[in-house]
Amino acid sequence: MKRDGFLRKLCKAFYHYFLFFLLVAFLVSCTTMLFVTLLTRSLGVTLTSENLQVAAKWTFLNVLLLSTLFTAIDAIRRRTTTARITRRIKRAAEEIVKGDFSVRIPHVSSLSVDENYNVIIDCFNTMAEELSGVETLRTDFVANVSHEMKTPLAVIRNYGRLLEDPALREEERAEYARGVSLAASRLSDMMTSVLRLSRLESQRIYPRVAPYDLGEHLAECVLAFEEVWENKGIALETEIAEGVLVTADGELLSLVFNNLLSNAFKFTEREGTVSVFLYAEGKDAVLRVSDTGCGMSADVGAHIFEKFYQGDTSHATEGNGLGLALVRRVVDIVRGEISVESRVGEGSTFTLRIERYTNEPEEDR
Repeated sequence: MKRDGFLRKLCKAFYHYFLFFLLVAFLVSCTTMLFVTLLTRSLGVTLTSENLQVAAKWTFLNVLLLSTLFTAIDAIRRRTTTARITRRIKRAAEEIVKGDFSVRIPHVSSLSVDENYNVIIDCFNTMAEELSGVETLRTDFVANVSHEMKTPLAVIRNYGRLLEDPALREEERAEYARGVSLAASRLSDMMTSVLRLSRLESQRIYPRVAPYDLGEHLAECVLAFEEVWENKGIALETEIAEGVLVTADGELLSLVFNNLLSNAFKFTEREGTVSVFLYAEGKDAVLRVSDTGCGMSADVGAHIFEKFYQGDTSHATEGNGLGLALVRRVVDIVRGEISVESRVGEGSTFTLRIERYTNEPEEDR
């Protein structure tokens, strides 16, 4: 292996020398011929074959010497500039391969090397920074998924052991079986949400964009929760404007509507109120979903769109902390904006803004 490397370096050095030899030979030959021709014409000197042979030998030696000198200078130049930078980039890339995403390459002096190397270094550092962020998110995500899976799996395991008891009463057996079913459903919902979020974050879901009536779509989503608000005696206030059109993927927006409505009904106590308003405001379609639930502090509100974050642990068994993370990702995809206002003990209001669709020409908007 070392011998092959030495031979490759030797061949490369000979190749560079040969290029300089040809270049120097051509230049020296041309200038010598021009000088001799002008000299003989101006002085009327006649060159003999002996003179030409001596001049040719000295010229050849000059070509050899200059070619060697230029090759050495070029090798030193490449070693102190190009080779040094490429070795630095190579070492940094090897660290990235090993999993060290904290490595960064400092800029090089533009006086001694091509400025394009700094462009490459900037791209490399940006890549390393992005990979570092992705790795952190991936590690946290895997850790959170593993943690969240432990609870339903523990429930299924415990109830499974209890169901093995042959002396178990039928009522208890039905209760434990129901517990297994609920835990399995929660686990299934969490895996579905994880897959959806993963596909959204990796851009493997391509929105099917088309203009449609946002009010009709929202009304259908609200009606899907009719049994929920009736069972809890929640008063539902709605004011949904007609003819509010948007250009977006209806299936993706259903995730947003269903999650916002589900949270509103989940955190609103019995005999509470949930309000849903949709209206046009300037160029935007604005959706406001309010509830009279427990509300949340500013610290909790700053983290609610993070994966697996649950501000109210009393409702932890009713969700997995992925709903609002899905909402945030969908809103980003449809280029909308979402915000929350909340006070502890008074309730929360989520506001979603999406650019409206209109048939007006662009210059009239």
